[in-house]
Amino acid sequence: MTTINQFKPDIVFHPGETLAEKLRELTMGPKEFAVRTGKPEKTIIAIIKGDSSLTSEMAVLFESVLKIPANFWLKKQFRYDEYKAREKRALAIKEAENWAKHFPIADMVKLGWISSKSKSEEKITELLHFFGVSSPNAWEDYFFNQQLKVAFRISLAHTKEPHAISAWIRQGEIQAKKLHCGAYSEAKFKETLKDIKTIMAKQPDDFFEQLQQLCLTCGVKVVHTPCVKKAPLSGATRWIGDNPLIQLTGRYKVNDRFWFTFFHEAGHIILHGKKDIFLEEIEYSETDFQKEEEANNFAIEWTFSKEEEREVLSTNPLTIENIQKFAQTFNTHPALIIGRFHKKELLHYAEGRDFFVKIEFSDT
Repeated sequence: MTTINQFKPDIVFHPGETLAEKLRELTMGPKEFAVRTGKPEKTIIAIIKGDSSLTSEMAVLFESVLKIPANFWLKKQFRYDEYKAREKRALAIKEAENWAKHFPIADMVKLGWISSKSKSEEKITELLHFFGVSSPNAWEDYFFNQQLKVAFRISLAHTKEPHAISAWIRQGEIQAKKLHCGAYSEAKFKETLKDIKTIMAKQPDDFFEQLQQLCLTCGVKVVHTPCVKKAPLSGATRWIGDNPLIQLTGRYKVNDRFWFTFFHEAGHIILHGKKDIFLEEIEYSETDFQKEEEANNFAIEWTFSKEEEREVLSTNPLTIENIQKFAQTFNTHPALIIGRFHKKELLHYAEGRDFFVKIEFSDT
């Protein structure tokens, strides 16, 4: 975030200095000026010394006595107050250097989340703008202390890399704001999952664009947010306002893992409602393992069910050709079947590798 053509002077003087100069010019002492303005002498002296601020009421009184417009004095006071505030701000940013070192700034710059800056203070300012907070304390209140539970309902305080994870989560929020959709419809989302399964089975080049658009028609936002260093997530689900957000990384860059993760997150939305946030493949204190297992079972049912698995295994021999035929029958992709059997060591890892489709994203 850059402010264009904003002049920031090296030093700004308190309006009391201008007042002192004017009184010397008029050979008028503070006591006389106090009498003429109807203000206590100690108040006038405090302003001259810069120990007290000049109020709008005083500016109007000064105008009557000195014939200098009230807005002149008020502008002087405003500029001085802003100058002092920026001095204080600069000190606070300087003190935030250690906080900033914990973030994967190089990755964030490479992915275009923040701008490249050379100076430490500028990097810190970029981070604060990215998170939409004014200080490291505000960041901590949001991501650690849950001060705004309606927006973020878990604490990252006890995760191994809270700074990197928070950056990934925040980028998902930024991406979600750019997507527009109506209210969430659970009935429509359940129905649309059938169409999404067909996309999974066919795996077209524009699979993600189709997935995203179909979900938007149901009020579900889906974004791809690449992994950053020290935040090895595969996905996350949470509600932002009245819309669920599915945030995916495509971490394993292969279609079977991607689709299982998507249906897992869809399971959280349908089965578990608005109250929870789910971060996949990292440890956090609010992890509900029962709900994770329920989401896994939901994903299994939609990608390659246990009943379908038994049907495939009942055929002999278990060949890649037969798996292809079953995939067409079940409206799934062969990689989902082969990947399951690789994991269970029912197929040699080398068999069927050609059916795995590399996942590519254009928004990285």
